[in-house]
Amino acid sequence: MYTGFLHLHDTLRWLLLLSLVTTLVKYLIGWFGNQHWKKTDNLMGIVFTSLMDIQLLTGLVLYFFLSPITKLALSDFGSAMKNADLRFYAVEHIFMMLIAVVLVHIGRAKSKKAIADHAKFRIATIFYGLSLLIMLAAIPWSRL
Repeated sequence: MYTGFLHLHDTLRWLLLLSLVTTLVKYLIGWFGNQHWKKTDNLMGIVFTSLMDIQLLTGLVLYFFLSPITKLALSDFGSAMKNADLRFYAVEHIFMMLIAVVLVHIGRAKSKKAIADHAKFRIATIFYGLSLLIMLAAIPWSRL
């Protein structure tokens, strides 16, 4: 079960990043091109946010129930903090990803509330862009 969830989490990462980069490019074009916010722009935000939430859920299942790495780290947290790999999975990865999820949801909510199309694109681009930077820092690139 652990392996299946880990593969799902890894696969979702690429779908999520593809969705995020595509959405960011579209929103940047909309922002700097002074375009109108269309139904497809809203749909792109919904798809990206939904993928982010699914990724969060699979990550939480791994973290709290299935991962032998976090089980080991949480069994002796003091020792885990001295080991860079254990600390990364036990603290750094989850903390940064939670911040990224929060930024995505703030950006989505604020862009929905914005009245001007320019503001919708600007707000979503800024929050999604910050989220991307945090996600790139939090991805365990050594496991690719």
